Amino acid sequence: MNIVITGAARGIGKAIAEAFAADGNVLFLCARNETTLNETAIEIKNKYVNCTVHCFATDLSTQDGADAFSNFCLNIAVPDVLVNNAGGFVPGNILEEEVGNLEKMIANNLYSAYYCSKKIAPAMKQKGSGHIFNMCSIAAKKAYDGGGSYSISKFAMDGFSQNLRHELKSFAVKVTTVYPGAVFTDSWAGFDNSTNRIMEAEDIANMIVASTKLSASAVVEEILLRPQLGDL
Repeated sequence: MNIVITGAARGIGKAIAEAFAADGNVLFLCARNETTLNETAIEIKNKYVNCTVHCFATDLSTQDGADAFSNFCLNIAVPDVLVNNAGGFVPGNILEEEVGNLEKMIANNLYSAYYCSKKIAPAMKQKGSGHIFNMCSIAAKKAYDGGGSYSISKFAMDGFSQNLRHELKSFAVKVTTVYPGAVFTDSWAGFDNSTNRIMEAEDIANMIVASTKLSASAVVEEILLRPQLGDL
């Protein structure tokens, strides 16, 4: 299959790329940092010799960046899977956070998925198959201290994903919204996870890959994962 993954250079995105690479798929990976992205691609190709990896470094928070990456993918093949994972986190409460945080979070966490989907989903519709995963967060389920504009952007992402599911369901294109709780990535650098208090990125990746292996008549609409002991 042709697998498109944004925010793929590290963390959850990299884990998703590795999980699909293990099955010998063709990967299209995107991230802002070209050096890190290329290092990830080389690592994956060396580890999973049966997979193919294409890379494109750009800023997906802009329409121009999202369009450029999407066209790069479509010029090679029609994607079977699109994982909208690109995004960022800036903590803060609404009344105290810096001016501009909302715009930054909306651009990083919503526009990246919105513009990539607008380019790639029509090709899936024409093909009559496809699967889009939109990376939300438990921050899209409830308010919490320090959530601020990040949480607002994830609530928006949730709404986008639900509307996309509604629009594409009659065209045999699946849409899955993913709501991870705390995951051991760079955002938790320095955290002692020796007791497995929070989840591993591979947990999210394995659930996404498993969701692509159902029959055409079934779709996992939502994936909600939390640490066994609950949220922090």
